[in-house]
Amino acid sequence: QVQLVESGGGLAQAGGSLRLSCAGSGRTFFNYAMGWFRQASGKEREFVAAISRSGKNTVYIDSVKGRFTISRDNAKNTVYLQMNSLKPEDTAVYYCAADRNAAWDEVLYEYDYWGQGTQVTVSS
Repeated sequence: QVQLVESGGGLAQAGGSLRLSCAGSGRTFFNYAMGWFRQASGKEREFVAAISRSGKNTVYIDSVKGRFTISRDNAKNTVYLQMNSLKPEDTAVYYCAADRNAAWDEVLYEYDYWGQGTQVTVSS
């Protein structure tokens, strides 16, 4: 199994920025499409963004389009979520996840491995 560790969460003001990182173990990180999810207190986990194994294709929920950017560096076994123009509604625990089934340029929505999560808090 791939092990995933998120970092970069913290406290930001509304309108500010944070960059989350997710480091994966092993030599075959490129075999996994990657996604970011978040779960706010009292709410269900929701999908945020995903990136294909190749890095070519990305998907975002409408509420973060133009504000968040997902990227990956397969040589560093790392996926990133750059979050700009943060809103209090973005406050949540953010999780990265790995999908072992997606094709090279494909983004699916079922994930097999999960990180422990990192807290993002945006003040108003």
